[in-house]
Order: sequence, then C-alpha cells, then structure tokens
Amino acid sequence: MDFLDAIRFDMIWNYKELFIRGLWTTLALTAIGYIGGIILGLFLGMGKLSKMKWIYYPCKYYVDFFRGTPLLVQILLIHNAVIPSIFGQSLGPFFSGAVALMLNCAAYNAEIIRAGIQSIEKGQMEAARSLGMPKREAMKHIILPQALRRMVPPLGNELIALLKDSSLVAMIAVNDLLLAGKIVAGAYARYWEPYITVAILYLLLTWIFTKVITFIEKRYSNSYIPSQRRRIFTFGRAS
Repeated sequence: MDFLDAIRFDMIWNYKELFIRGLWTTLALTAIGYIGGIILGLFLGMGKLSKMKWIYYPCKYYVDFFRGTPLLVQILLIHNAVIPSIFGQSLGPFFSGAVALMLNCAAYNAEIIRAGIQSIEKGQMEAARSLGMPKREAMKHIILPQALRRMVPPLGNELIALLKDSSLVAMIAVNDLLLAGKIVAGAYARYWEPYITVAILYLLLTWIFTKVITFIEKRYSNSYIPSQRRRIFTFGRAS
C-alpha cells in the first residue's frame, strides 16, 4: 500500500499527450514496417525459390545480412550512413526508423513465405500445370492461397515481434512510446512510473494484436476451398 501511495500518477497525466503521440507513432511504424515487409518479403521469398542464380543469391545474401545482424545496428547504419549517402541529407528519424523496420521485417517474412510455399505438396503444382494453367497463375491461385493459411501463425508472431522491436527507434530520437517514457523519466528523475506506463501500453497493444491474429487463424482454418482449387484436388486424387 505504501508503494502505491508513493506512485505519482500525476506525472503520467501531465504528459498524457506525449504518450498518446508516442502510441500513434509506434503503431504507424509497426504498420509501415510490417506492410512493407510483407510486400518486399514476398519478392525475396520467391527469389530464394528461384533457380536463376542472379536472382537467388542477392535474395539469399539480403536475408542472411538482415537476419544475422542486430536491428539496432541496422537502424543506426541506415539513419546515419545509408540514407544520407543516397539522398544527400537525412530525411528525419521517423523515415529512417520505418525503412529499417521494413527492411528487417522483410528478411524474416521472406523465410516464412519461402517455407510456407515449400510446405505445399509438389503434386498441387503438377496437377495445375497438367490442366494447362501457367506456372505464374498456378502459383497465384493454387499454391499461395494454400501456403498463406500455414503462414498466418508465424506472420502473426513476426508482427508482434516487430511491434516490440520498434522501440529501438528511440535511439535515433523517434517520438515513439519509449522515447516518451525517457522524456518523462528525465523530467522528474523518476523511473517507475514512466517505464511501467510504457510497458503496460506495449502489453495492451500486444494483447490486442494477439486477439486479432487468433481471429484470423480461426477464420482461415474454417475457410472454404474455392471451386478452381477443388477441381485441382479432384484431378490430383483421380490421377
């Protein structure tokens, strides 16, 4: 009880707008990094399945680099070296942080997508091709929809991991949740209240994301098989 009496809730209330801005910034970084990471990761994952070496090896080296180096190092490198070298100047910490999160997320999503596609039986592609469907169309309408159902859990885990990893952008002064906590802690020279508040907000976001991911998993587990895919399955069994 003495501990609760000693907590200064007023300092959190006085800086509530800072925490709200930090919350929205964290969500924006996570959304940009994840959506961009899905799109780029799809191309990288497909590239790692390519038999053409000039496509396979660049994708492989990209994934190896971003999965094998710390995200914090990547953020600092992109913010202080890569972007100024390309554009001639810094484009702001938010832009650098979003780019770093996207590039990092893409590497992990690429492996998830590659593994998901390879988990589909080869007979599915063979059956589609035997019906005269081009390989690209078979991949788009037959393989990827089935693989996506198996990708949902690991892609969901990557979203939650990215949400928490986004706190690292505070190191380049992005006004996210963690930086809001650091500012309040510095203003009052007290650490319990601001960092517990930040932890609770991250926990709340993680809980919400987990519920959404669980709903999507159940939705996909009960999804029907489109007629085109049903014909492929029937052909495969008949053969």
